[in-house]
Amino acid sequence: MYDIGIIGGGTAGMTAAIYGQRAGKKTVIIESGAFGGQITSSPNVENYPGIASVSGSEFSMNLLDQAVKLGAETEMAQVTGIRDEGAVKVIRTSEKEYPCRSVILATGVTHRHLGVPGEDRLSGSGVSYCATCDGMFFRGKDVAVVGGGSTALQDAEFLSNYCSKVYLIHRRDEFRGEENIAKRLREKTNVEFVLSSVVKEIMGEQMVERLLLNDKKTGEDFELPVSGVFIAVGQIPKNEPFSDVVKLDGGGFILAAEDCVTSCPGIFAAGDCRTKEVRQLTTAAADGAVAALAACKYIAE
Repeated sequence: MYDIGIIGGGTAGMTAAIYGQRAGKKTVIIESGAFGGQITSSPNVENYPGIASVSGSEFSMNLLDQAVKLGAETEMAQVTGIRDEGAVKVIRTSEKEYPCRSVILATGVTHRHLGVPGEDRLSGSGVSYCATCDGMFFRGKDVAVVGGGSTALQDAEFLSNYCSKVYLIHRRDEFRGEENIAKRLREKTNVEFVLSSVVKEIMGEQMVERLLLNDKKTGEDFELPVSGVFIAVGQIPKNEPFSDVVKLDGGGFILAAEDCVTSCPGIFAAGDCRTKEVRQLTTAAADGAVAALAACKYIAE
């Protein structure tokens, strides 16, 4: 029997384990892939308070090492669901079950990819899915943002403060995002809209050098020289296995506010998997701490 069962070994999950162990609780982190989550693919992290620069993999391994040294257990398994037995929540995996007094869902999200040649090969070498994380590395350079929602518009606005030129590429001729942001972008001299166009290939030897685009109206292909491309075409939460025990919003995110409390007593949500506006390392760590302390309080009641 575990006091806190944590599903997901990213920043939120490992922070929850650290706080749980320091509170004297028996915790287990269950991860299906690599511990650390998405940040492990970032070559440099320079926006975490107190750490001027660190690789994503080193940051993650430090978190894992800290949690394990405090006594947190780790398991590599694919979680298939949770069985709610009232005072006990049973985490089901493909191989065994883990009875827990409380559960923290820290499953994170995956960024939706374009699925074009060069995207995976150049990921971390000019291909990014987080403008806030990586934008500073492209100061004074020409970059592109792909997407038409509010995130893409916000990314373009953020990057326009640092980059010489920002191309905003969207497959339609109108944006889905907030019109007031689009209006501000139209007034910027270093932002150019590339509408009714799709990316066919991301090109470059060691780093991104240019994009191959297709104009959907004319059918013609053309190239766009850029040093980086920020892909903002949506995020995919991985919460389907838990939809029978906690409520999800229309996008599949777990309905939970800043207190990380879900619709099911004893189950908490931390990090990018829950409904929230800002998804950063700092907010993931904050959620992990909040969820762990909330779980400790729940157990004591």
